[in-house]
Amino acid sequence: MNAPLTRRELLRNAALAAGLLIPLSLEAEETDRARLAAWTSRLRRELPAFRARPFGRQAVRVGELAVGSPYEAFMLEAYIKAGGNPASKEQLALSLTRFDCVTLVESCLAVARVANRSGTPSWDKFAHEIERMRYRGGKREGYASRLHYFSEWISDGEKRGLVHDIGAELGGVNDTRPLRFMTEHRTSYPALADDRVFREIGEMERSLDDHPRYVVPAARIPEVVDRIESGDVLAFATEIPGIDVSHAAFAYRDAAGVLRVLHAPLSGGAVEVTRSTLPEYVSAIRKATGILVARPLAG
Repeated sequence: MNAPLTRRELLRNAALAAGLLIPLSLEAEETDRARLAAWTSRLRRELPAFRARPFGRQAVRVGELAVGSPYEAFMLEAYIKAGGNPASKEQLALSLTRFDCVTLVESCLAVARVANRSGTPSWDKFAHEIERMRYRGGKREGYASRLHYFSEWISDGEKRGLVHDIGAELGGVNDTRPLRFMTEHRTSYPALADDRVFREIGEMERSLDDHPRYVVPAARIPEVVDRIESGDVLAFATEIPGIDVSHAAFAYRDAAGVLRVLHAPLSGGAVEVTRSTLPEYVSAIRKATGILVARPLAG
């Protein structure tokens, strides 16, 4: 006779059946929900200070509250490693207690949007905001429906009024290199062991060939720092063949007005604001060529 399931196991099984990946422990889930309540309450109390300012200021305020939270890699792939099927509807990974670079950006924007909506903030509302950003057209289907290349995250979000790509306005140069990193490194992506998913990712990559992505060259960044707002989304372009960017973050202007970077770095292992300025940070990244910049909208 099988042993009875614990409450933790029952919750996790229910989440998996619903296509929702919750944190691995009940304690973490309770902390996540508590953070959502506390952070949205804080934003609403501070709302007068944000009026007449770009929406990204609210998102980066959430980032300030997240400073010190641990970095965790491959969060969105956990369901595959656990035996999930990448060809079926993807499970939605959610966390406000640990982040990678992209999930930090998404989570801060989602919390800010939930705080701006009327009604009581809820985990379901937070999940809805994440889903709108993370999947092509805001529709979560299989693994290939996720916006794997961050430049498409920007362009797809712009189509739906979630961000405004300001790269061209800042003098960005169109990067026309084809994006083929995923299919050319198939063994690095467990989901691509599935032939159907591999074909879908290949089709997605080819569909991006005509999508412009405007990179502000590293040498030009000092000239445009005054035009970058605190809370703008930054993506760090790379010369690595087949890939568009290697990292994502928020622009962060400190109390002295100096533009720095708020991000979840692999090195250091926790959400932080860099000591270096934005131009210094980019110049220190190996193979970095510049930045893509997107201004968040309330959506």
